[in-house]
Amino acid sequence: MKKKYVLIGTGGRAEFYYGAIVSDFQETCELVAFSDINQIRLDYANKLLQDKYGVAAINTYTADRFDEMIETEKPDIVIVTSVDRTHHRYIIRAMELGCDVITEKPMTIDAEKTQAIIDAIERTGQSVRVTFNYRYAPHNTKIRELIRDGVIGQVNSVHFEWALDTQHGGADYFRRWHRDKRNSGGLLVHKSTHHFDLVNFWLDTEPDVVYATGGLRFYGRENAEERGGVTDFYERAYGSDYAKEDPFAIDLEANDHLKSLYLDAEKEDGYHRDQSVFSDGISIEDTLGVNVTYKNKAILTYSLNAYLPWEGFQIAFNGTKGRIEVQVREQSYINSGGEKSDEGKLDEKTIRVLPMFGEPYEVEVEAKEGGHGGGDPDLLNDLFGVPAEDEFKRAASHIDGAVSILTGIAGNKSLATGQAVKVDELVDLKRK
Repeated sequence: MKKKYVLIGTGGRAEFYYGAIVSDFQETCELVAFSDINQIRLDYANKLLQDKYGVAAINTYTADRFDEMIETEKPDIVIVTSVDRTHHRYIIRAMELGCDVITEKPMTIDAEKTQAIIDAIERTGQSVRVTFNYRYAPHNTKIRELIRDGVIGQVNSVHFEWALDTQHGGADYFRRWHRDKRNSGGLLVHKSTHHFDLVNFWLDTEPDVVYATGGLRFYGRENAEERGGVTDFYERAYGSDYAKEDPFAIDLEANDHLKSLYLDAEKEDGYHRDQSVFSDGISIEDTLGVNVTYKNKAILTYSLNAYLPWEGFQIAFNGTKGRIEVQVREQSYINSGGEKSDEGKLDEKTIRVLPMFGEPYEVEVEAKEGGHGGGDPDLLNDLFGVPAEDEFKRAASHIDGAVSILTGIAGNKSLATGQAVKVDELVDLKRK
């Protein structure tokens, strides 16, 4: 029997899910309704269904009619892709109304909201899945396999450097709603949840103590004069002559999808997708360092910088029998609907094993079609199709979702207090 789905939050990330349901998983799934705070965006999502996917429009409900949507459409599962600070609201209410939930990462943004979700799961008996597509990327699965199989023995320390560039993950977070920490929890929660989840997944452990440092060092009005070439201040790119000379600006009119999704819809909710990365109102950090001690005694040194020439990560695992070195450089694109560009493309993935006694060698990873190195199709099949047996157990539960964000939440608390934070003191996960 087909499962019925509704989706709340039809912004840039939503099409990843609803597009898959109506194209590749019609035999197992039925998409029955959209919800959003913005009716123009709802109408555009329906237009994409019709024009791009060739399927009929579905019912739409403004977000204040969420309960009505559930009661009318009677879905089995609610997909939550709204602004991060609202995830908990829809996750909890969906479960209270008898639905299971699939939520975009991060599950939520702070300890209080995490606890509320955990309590609701306990109270309702419903389930929550968190979509960690990085787990499914073939090179990340291969790292898990190498560590699981003891290729470098017991891993005692990890050095993990994540680079965000000035086009996609870096500058774009500072143009969008993510720039306000009240919306996103900052990059330690919104972005780094991927990375902290990977470490938990790779090492098969959980964080114990977290210490973080960092700040806003590149973006923001206070840093604009130091950047060079940005001498004139503007709030947003649309309608600004100054923005035409700013390499950090995004032109919404130049991309039909972004124009329809955001520029045409802003008259309804006032959201500006193209804010200047050097304007006021940025409360998230762009330069971060984190130290984590794990329950298996391994340690992590982690850094994230959001203004670098390339995007991806470098990581080293140091074990009792050797070392694994990984470099992944990803192709850049404008998030939430932009087109990928071949200009300056850096798309390389290398895994190198250095045995303590033996010759170093590179590990081959099978290339696959699809986003995130071929991981996205596997994730989508796990969510909407008939899941295959998975020896690596990549499907992420609410516990995985909570543990990943708790590293970032602890990091935010450490940034605020200057003290190390014990993760178990933040939330009661109510493990059975």
